[in-house]
Amino acid sequence: MLDRWFETEVKPRLRGKATLIRYCDDFMIGFEREDDAGRVRAVLEKRLGRFGLTLHPDKTRLLPFWRPSTTQQSGQGPASFDFLGLTFSWRRTRTGHWRMGCKTRRASLRRAKQAIYDWCRRHRHQPVEAQHAALGRRLRGHFNSFGVNGNFPSLLRLVEATKRAWYKWLCRRSQRKRLTWERFTDLLRQMPLPRPRITVRIWGV
Repeated sequence: MLDRWFETEVKPRLRGKATLIRYCDDFMIGFEREDDAGRVRAVLEKRLGRFGLTLHPDKTRLLPFWRPSTTQQSGQGPASFDFLGLTFSWRRTRTGHWRMGCKTRRASLRRAKQAIYDWCRRHRHQPVEAQHAALGRRLRGHFNSFGVNGNFPSLLRLVEATKRAWYKWLCRRSQRKRLTWERFTDLLRQMPLPRPRITVRIWGV
């Protein structure tokens, strides 16, 4: 319904270009002109009101997101935004050009780390092989959700956090024989955790 309404009723009346990106009940709209964005927001609130719906007050905002000037040598773009667990912003490449980039939203990454930490604590007495298999499934599931190009550093941080959590709670299995980091490193060679991987390329080749 939202897609058809936007394409048939909204876009023909705009002064500039616009793009709607939707996933389930989350969506964002990019506008070429700021005045178009303001008018569409007002119309959208009225249309949703007909069905007893409202825009989420914490997730709905107008923000500038144009590409920074080529003369800007440092800093970031004018704004950033969160969408589907990712934070999007402008980044400067090694060649000096500006391009859009993304990373796992800070709160999402923090929750993922905490979930793995709690799992290691609760299941520390399971066989090591079973722990390894379960942690691998959790990491691969995270990679499937957040493995977009440009987000590799965030994936790597979760893997490193998993290693630290796993090591800590393996050390709590026995008070008589403590696991050293050297022995844990040997364990990771025999049963390595999944390496971060990009599963979806949302831009560039």
